[in-house]
Amino acid sequence: MMKEKTLRYEALVRALHSDIYRYAYWLTNDKSTAEDIVQETFLRAWRALDSLQDEKAAKSWLITILRRENARRFERKQFDLVDVEDVSVSGSDDQDSHAEVRQVRKAMSKLAPDYREPLMLQIIFGFSGDEIAQQLELNKNTVMTRLFRARSQLKEVLSPPALQRGFQSG
Repeated sequence: MMKEKTLRYEALVRALHSDIYRYAYWLTNDKSTAEDIVQETFLRAWRALDSLQDEKAAKSWLITILRRENARRFERKQFDLVDVEDVSVSGSDDQDSHAEVRQVRKAMSKLAPDYREPLMLQIIFGFSGDEIAQQLELNKNTVMTRLFRARSQLKEVLSPPALQRGFQSG
């Protein structure tokens, strides 16, 4: 019985670790914090593995555990806040693509959490509106509205200033 549980757990970790880590990193924007939260998430998953009845629901189940673990992190201690503008990133080889990723990431980080989280679940995991609604315990229409507003806000922030005013050069 223990061997079956171990094999099941190892398969779960192999299949979903990278997705869970990617989501944790999006939530925390810090590599070591993301690693800690993922480790705690999988530890909790091991303890509660017998409660997972449907293997198809494993990703949603792990995301729920991860979101709760991330919330616990704020209950445990106060963090020194750092302004995103003051943080510099060095060592990037492909400046253009890294700059674009940073620009999109920065724009997403400025979205209200109500808009950012559904958008991240859609982008990172490819969840549908129904799945996001279930994950966040919201009405599907609320999720779809938040996704629309999040994309609209991102588009506005990421558009060149001339296009925002309705002018095009050329």
